[in-house]
Amino acid sequence: MKKQVYFILLTGILLGFATPQFAQENPRDKGLNAITKEALQGQLEFLASDWMEGRETGTKGEYMASDYIASMFKLYGLTPGGDLEQIRGGGRGQRPAAGAAPATRPDPKRTYFQNINFVEFSAGPTQEMSVITKNGNASRSVDFGYKTDFLVAPGAVGMEAEVPVVFVGYAFTDEKNGYDDLKGLDLKGKIVIRLSGTPGSKDINSKAFAKFKPVVPVVDPNAPRQMRPGGFGMEKWATDRGVLAILTYSPNADPTSQWVANFPFRYNTATYEGDVPQVTRSNKSMQIMDDKLSSQMIRLTVTQRVINEIISGTGLDFAAIEKQIGETCKPASRELTGKFIKIKTTVESRIVKGRNVIGVIEGKNPDEIVVIGGHYDHLGKYDGYVYNGADDNGSGTVGVMTIAKAMMATGIKPEKTMVFCAWTGEEKGLLGSKFFNDHPYKDKILCDLNFDMISRNDPGENQDNKIMMNYSNKFPISKDLTEKFNKEYNMGLEVKYTGSDKPGGGSDHASFANKDIPIYYFMAGMPPEYHKPNDQIELVVWDKFLKIVQLGYLSMYEIVQTWK
Repeated sequence: MKKQVYFILLTGILLGFATPQFAQENPRDKGLNAITKEALQGQLEFLASDWMEGRETGTKGEYMASDYIASMFKLYGLTPGGDLEQIRGGGRGQRPAAGAAPATRPDPKRTYFQNINFVEFSAGPTQEMSVITKNGNASRSVDFGYKTDFLVAPGAVGMEAEVPVVFVGYAFTDEKNGYDDLKGLDLKGKIVIRLSGTPGSKDINSKAFAKFKPVVPVVDPNAPRQMRPGGFGMEKWATDRGVLAILTYSPNADPTSQWVANFPFRYNTATYEGDVPQVTRSNKSMQIMDDKLSSQMIRLTVTQRVINEIISGTGLDFAAIEKQIGETCKPASRELTGKFIKIKTTVESRIVKGRNVIGVIEGKNPDEIVVIGGHYDHLGKYDGYVYNGADDNGSGTVGVMTIAKAMMATGIKPEKTMVFCAWTGEEKGLLGSKFFNDHPYKDKILCDLNFDMISRNDPGENQDNKIMMNYSNKFPISKDLTEKFNKEYNMGLEVKYTGSDKPGGGSDHASFANKDIPIYYFMAGMPPEYHKPNDQIELVVWDKFLKIVQLGYLSMYEIVQTWK
């Protein structure tokens, strides 16, 4: 009997110690324990499956994917942060019975979807271009053939214009080193010619290369998207200055190889054989439907003989100009006196609806919010190929959903409100995140965490622990916390940090940075399967993926709880 009493007392003492210890478990670690490989894998297997049909903006696949994301937000306990639902009335001719109270409509509830009308457009049947040279009362016009000497990527509406031509060098600006190709130029409503690359990028021995340390203008699979020539955000200078059209000159480029009418007679590659070219991407562009024409910029691709006609009589020699800029580190931009380009372009268009998915964890302070986002759209399906986009950006979308799951698992109400967003239209030009920033959930957004392509490696060996993080210089806590938790939890990640005053580039963080909202952005690597049908779940590096999501959660937890 004594032994039994002793055992009961000892058990009670042990339980007495155990119970307070469990109750005092750190909520942050409770959330961290909810981030598992199985949680990532289960979500990504469905989101990047063929059922989603490549998740292209405005397609059935996008709507299926957005329904799935909304259901996961609801499952985890997030409240809707999208548009108010549309209340439908009753049938026609229905009246309340005599003496009955008039029917009342329920108050509309908020949904998980922020709906956006897009204009989807492509080049129409009429595309014309002439180079006009004026000298006093004399005028000479040379008319060129579409897809013989030029190609047009039009704006959202047709246009006819005859405007001056301005040479803008590389359209490169470096305030720190006192270089500005655009200084003093009036570019509104004009057509500009820019050189591909940046000062010194074609001559590593030049003074300009040493001074500006440019990105070499070669499509390097190791380069982050925002650093690639032609990436989103690299022509903001043009839209800000009202440029009508951009003509980018690449000395060694030959666009005519893409326009040949009779060759090859048969197409035969490792993945395709047929009499017509394989369709791998949509030839349509998108813009947000607005009440005014915004960013109505045209892009021109031309042959060397068009270039020669434009610069004829101006004294402009591109090879000499590039050498001059490389040696002097001084711009050589100028308007080409007497030179005009006349263009006429028609457009075929339609309205397409897409939608962001928004879920909210309301904090103790509902008016201070942080955004955790990633785009869920991808490239769709063409010629029987589904562009699954497991890494780009099924991985980032799953990261957003999993951090939401982890925050709910903490069991606490955060100090700040957390808004979780899955963006549409990123592949069309960051459209979903831009729309959100023009129609914000709240006025005061403190910061944005962006996930894009967080599950793969750069080409090469020993890449499993190497990742990249871009951040706003005015938001150094994001870097400090990443370094802290990488060390504290022995993750062993080698993080390449890039700080900028206003981070730009080809992902949705740029939409926030353009509004001067601090950001930080994780990316795992640029794999060779980028934007190809074989970006599939079988290639995911799960341990790396898991660690990036954990880092994002840990840093964001501290930001919402302690950052002021």
